[in-house]
Amino acid sequence: MKSLLTLKVSIVTLLLSACVTINVYFPAGAAEKAADQIIDSVIKGGGSSRQSPSSESSGSTSGRPAPAASALLKEKIPLLQGLAGRILDTLIPVAHAQQQANMDVSSAEIRAITQSMQGRFSQLERFFDAGVIGLTAKGLIDVRDISAAALPDRALVKRLVAEDNADRDALYEAIARENERPEWEADIRRIFAERWVERGAKPGWYFQDNDGNWKRR
Repeated sequence: MKSLLTLKVSIVTLLLSACVTINVYFPAGAAEKAADQIIDSVIKGGGSSRQSPSSESSGSTSGRPAPAASALLKEKIPLLQGLAGRILDTLIPVAHAQQQANMDVSSAEIRAITQSMQGRFSQLERFFDAGVIGLTAKGLIDVRDISAAALPDRALVKRLVAEDNADRDALYEAIARENERPEWEADIRRIFAERWVERGAKPGWYFQDNDGNWKRR
């Protein structure tokens, strides 16, 4: 019976390990593709002219199981092994499918946020070009040097930054929610921050490193 108990414990441990693997996986590659898709859409749709880028048994002095226990093991072990095999046959394809899955960014809410960002990008672009604003490591934008903007434009800069950051926060939350993984929001934000610098920023634009220091691309 101890052998049977050990087998049960081993099967449960294996199944739990498979479940944990499925739950914690974050598809970074798919997230990068989704970020690039949205960034390209914002840039192009925003009017930019540039190109987007062994065991013991108890109850026997001989160390062998009693005949009844032996018969039980012979009967139960194949059944448990078959059950475990069928469950794993179901779980493993699911894990593989998640590794290949796309990050869904097709919802109406995500499209609406993207269109809102498109609508102000041409205005923001000139302030990026002038070094007035820059990209942050949290996937947002921020004012870097307000004095680089003409006096009449300064209120506009602050308003555009606030509005775009509201859209960006809403976007990351919406993507995580659409993919039924709210715990992914921080990773989605990180991926977007990286892709905005690597793909969305033009040479000369400013961005912040993880310590908050401004650097020029």
